[in-house]
Amino acid sequence: MTAKRRAPRKKTRATPAARVRHLVALDAQNVMHRLDARADEMVGLFSRLRTRTPMLEATESWLPTASFGELVQLEPHEQAAVSDFHEALGALRWYFEYTEDMPGTVQATAAAHLTRLREAHARLRAVIGAPREQGAPAVDASVVVHDPPPPAALPHPKKR
Repeated sequence: MTAKRRAPRKKTRATPAARVRHLVALDAQNVMHRLDARADEMVGLFSRLRTRTPMLEATESWLPTASFGELVQLEPHEQAAVSDFHEALGALRWYFEYTEDMPGTVQATAAAHLTRLREAHARLRAVIGAPREQGAPAVDASVVVHDPPPPAALPHPKKR
């Protein structure tokens, strides 16, 4: 019996617009992960060290490096969602940069900004999608444990 050969799959190349969408989605996801991971700690550092650096670093985005030539590839409603997300991020960054509030107020105000940013991020993901996952597909597996064979089935050691 001869085995059927499959034709090699052609790799589909992402369009420029799809690449821009992916980078914007990846950037927004990275910003949100950093902010969620550091939210409590960055205000504590601000209070203790009197430095804004941890708060500002958490809000860093790649988008300022994108050009209009790249962003014009997105549809107008996608551009609006990107703009809304980065407007909310910019408002948080501005607050962190110039606030004269005490740490307790910073914590409360930052929480309100983060709520608006999360809402803008949810809208952004609904419009442009989530970034594609990279790497090998995950396999759902479980360990199978075999009971040891009964003693009668064990081979006898050879006598020398």
